[in-house]
Amino acid sequence: MKRLILKNKRRARRKMHVRKRLSGTPQRPRVSVFRSNRHLYAQVIDDQAGSTLLSVSSQAGATKGLKPTVADGEKLGEHLGKMMKDKKITTAVFDRNGYLYHGVVKAIADGARKAGIEL
Repeated sequence: MKRLILKNKRRARRKMHVRKRLSGTPQRPRVSVFRSNRHLYAQVIDDQAGSTLLSVSSQAGATKGLKPTVADGEKLGEHLGKMMKDKKITTAVFDRNGYLYHGVVKAIADGARKAGIEL
């Protein structure tokens, strides 16, 4: 149990180091990623207004049933990119949320770039 608590504290500390430098604006919102052992989540956030513009998860919608793998992360990123294009959002800031920019987190960013979003 102690190991899990320490792991979460380290991630929270990395998250705060990232978040003090990043902020989403209406012209360039923040794309925040969360991964659990079973699901993937991504949100497009305008920090100035304090609102979520878009959200995608592997629990509901067109991306339901995707696993937290690199291949499915890329599919989730592509779907997020298409939704952003529909809302006329072309650029964004990528918030890795304390995770290493590796594996599934990188695949989500690459999928959004493949859909034409500048991250």
